[in-house]
Amino acid sequence: MKKNFFVNLLFLITLNLLVKPFWVLGIDRVVQNKIGSADYGIYFTLFNLSILFNILLDLGLTNFNNRNIAQHKQLLSKYFSNIVVLKTMLAIIYTAITLTAGFIAGYDLMQFKLLIFLILNQFLLSLILYLRSNISALHFFKTDSMISVLDRFLMIAIMSVILWNNFLNIKLNISVFIYSQTIAYFITAFVSFFIVLHHSETFKFRINKPFLLSTLKQTYPYAILVFLMSIHSRFDAILIERLLPDGKLQAGIYAQSFRLLDALSQFSLLFAALLLPIFSRMIFKKQKIDDLVEFSFFLLITPSIIFVVSSVLYSNEIIELLYHDTYGVSSKVFSILIITFIPISSNYIFGTLLTANGNLKKLNYIAAGAVIINIVLNLTLIPPLKAQGAAVAAISTQLFTAVLQLFFSFRLLKIKFSQKKTFSIALFLILFIISTFLIRKIETDWKIGFSLIIIWGFICAFLFKIINIKMIIRLLKGYEN
Repeated sequence: MKKNFFVNLLFLITLNLLVKPFWVLGIDRVVQNKIGSADYGIYFTLFNLSILFNILLDLGLTNFNNRNIAQHKQLLSKYFSNIVVLKTMLAIIYTAITLTAGFIAGYDLMQFKLLIFLILNQFLLSLILYLRSNISALHFFKTDSMISVLDRFLMIAIMSVILWNNFLNIKLNISVFIYSQTIAYFITAFVSFFIVLHHSETFKFRINKPFLLSTLKQTYPYAILVFLMSIHSRFDAILIERLLPDGKLQAGIYAQSFRLLDALSQFSLLFAALLLPIFSRMIFKKQKIDDLVEFSFFLLITPSIIFVVSSVLYSNEIIELLYHDTYGVSSKVFSILIITFIPISSNYIFGTLLTANGNLKKLNYIAAGAVIINIVLNLTLIPPLKAQGAAVAAISTQLFTAVLQLFFSFRLLKIKFSQKKTFSIALFLILFIISTFLIRKIETDWKIGFSLIIIWGFICAFLFKIINIKMIIRLLKGYEN
């Protein structure tokens, strides 16, 4: 399983590195620079509102389906038709509630039009994620990997024409940006549907009331968890825009840093996407999981630490490179918010492990506590500190979640890490952090300094065998054999 996980992870990361960074830095960032942070701030706020209630589109069906199909492949035909019908019904409820929230928030007609298309995008994305959960549960990881980047690839193609070769004479605005996403999501959903249909015996669009009620009864813990996580990870942008006189501008400033954090988090999410079906099957078969947990955790957390430390030291230079409008505080917001990437990476490992083990009740208690902490901190810190206050609230919330998920993973699943590896990472942290400050003092171009710190970080990781090259080579050779 360690070999299977690593080789497929390598393929998945390679595909995502080829596509998603270009989307984030070459398209999404350029759009914000061209239309301005204030206008983009409106989009960012509406986008987060559409995400806030998107649990109603899923109610935990995706994670529930992934775990169950991974353990019982024969359920695919039964689940496929019924869950697609259920998701269509849920989409109607989600649309009504999200539009009502927009009305209560006082959005104008133009903002409502944007919100409607963002709602449609969320439905299509939710459908894609459900369809992909079937593909990954069947352990067709390479197919799932290609689907995972298809929507971004299509968006890049559409927006590249508009941004750099606009022979259609389309004027760039936030509406065009949203419409391009709709087209890309629709095509990806269409392709994904027929891939799953190929592996399913049949598909019939009909309401099976007993199945729907039984499934909802089993999935509600997943639904509560996703909803609570959405609140403490997305509600901050809405509060910034609503609480401050210059809320649109501050939301745009926060979006500058959040974009980079979200892009990095997508790579951590790749680990979770592969690990959930693998953990689920291993736990179901009562196989030992300690080695895979340790291997995946250190494989993810080490580059996370390296990149975060480098980014904090060069936060001002990174923000000035990426954005035209920096407003003075942008780099400060970034240097705080980017630290959140470390606990987020940890959560994607141990949260996935607890989900695979069925410890949804524990996860929901943790998420509920995180929501309370996040809202209290945001209401307290946003008025005096603006976007910086939201960044402080974000890192505090994620650290709280990471510590508790780590604790319960070790306690409930009796996970044990080798003492040698734990000692090694402690030495790595001490050596790396001290040496980075020395490198930072070298008078050279910041890009060279930034690159040196990252290279040195990986050298330290290899020296202390936190990332074991010999093991990686063995896994690759084993796969080839």
